[in-house]
Amino acid sequence: MSYSEKMLAALSNGQLETANKHFAWALRKDDDDTLFSLAEELYGLGFLKQSARTYKKLLAKYPDEDDLKTGLADIAIDEGDTDLALDYLHQVKPDSPAYVQALLVEADLYQTQELFEVSEQKLLTAYRLDPDEPIVEFALAEFYFLIRNYHQAVRFYLALIKQGHLEISRVNLVERLGVAYAEAGHFEQAVGYLEQIKPAKLTPDTQFELGFTYLQLNEPRKAIDTFNKLREQDSQYATVYPYLAEAQEQLHQLDQALLTLQEGLAVDQYNEQLYLRTARLALKLDDQDLAERYFREGLSIDPDNLTTVLELSNLLVQQERYQANIDLLDQYLQSNEFDPQFYWNLAVSNEHLDHFKAAQENYLAAYPFFEHNQDFLKPAIYFFREAGMREQAVAALRNYLAIVPDDGEMVAMLEDFEDQGY
Repeated sequence: MSYSEKMLAALSNGQLETANKHFAWALRKDDDDTLFSLAEELYGLGFLKQSARTYKKLLAKYPDEDDLKTGLADIAIDEGDTDLALDYLHQVKPDSPAYVQALLVEADLYQTQELFEVSEQKLLTAYRLDPDEPIVEFALAEFYFLIRNYHQAVRFYLALIKQGHLEISRVNLVERLGVAYAEAGHFEQAVGYLEQIKPAKLTPDTQFELGFTYLQLNEPRKAIDTFNKLREQDSQYATVYPYLAEAQEQLHQLDQALLTLQEGLAVDQYNEQLYLRTARLALKLDDQDLAERYFREGLSIDPDNLTTVLELSNLLVQQERYQANIDLLDQYLQSNEFDPQFYWNLAVSNEHLDHFKAAQENYLAAYPFFEHNQDFLKPAIYFFREAGMREQAVAALRNYLAIVPDDGEMVAMLEDFEDQGY
């Protein structure tokens, strides 16, 4: 065995001290090809300093060997030394056989800096120079997958698979293609690829994508089966719970869906959207107390979630808990954070509590937002009439009758106002 082989064997056995001794001898005794292979192996295993030492020893002997420079640039990127990486890469000229590889490494560098347009240009230049190189196509596919340009990612993954490449750099291309199709909204194509993956090789993310795809294809039973397998595999995979509950709802399994969401909250207790969904499901089950509890727990996490505020407000109005609704909404009006529905709910609440001035202010504030909403207009008409606000009542009546022209009571009321000269 070469000293390089002895070192790698020691590393696999966890014998670090022995490995270091063999490494020192490898640098002295092993031939250059063996050392180059060692540098690559060490890089793959994450031993960056030892890999860099090996590359540098070889570079001192072969200063024009550009593959060594791209290897060192890769290590510099991993260590966060951008300037050193660029220094190595800029030494690789366009006429070098390693230039395409240098472009790929440089693209990777710019991705780490989130300079995605620059990274894309480097990759496209590499593709133009060597369009038949699978590694270049793979790099482009992975780049577009990363930036969520799934249509372009599909193009390159599909091309690679048609060439017979099913796995590159330990990435399952069939899996990637299926996920890319799903994320692009092409669910029929996605399921065809995702179902090809053996269950034992399904990662949690891919299993989720398969369940999500079934859900989009209106196959809730398959979605439930897939999501349940994922939950058994990784109970902490928080994203699965709302989608599993959605599939259960589609099959009218409301009690089970509620239990699923509650299990999700045990895993992801700071997800205000999950509290909101659980509250809504409790309402479907006519458990208003439970719904209120989840609305309020959601607001304790995110007090500025106006959707939750509004739905809790609607519940309080429905329960005729008018003062509780006023107490809830006043704090948001004072902070200038509101939904127009707040005015409507406050108008109704204040009217029932005989807070005339507050009811009037809120009806007038709500009116511009709901002047074409028949459900708002009818109670507003009665309020305006009782309050002696005849002009507002007539304007609301005319808007209402434009929507509901056959409401005899409202027609008669408008005629009475018109007879009075309004």
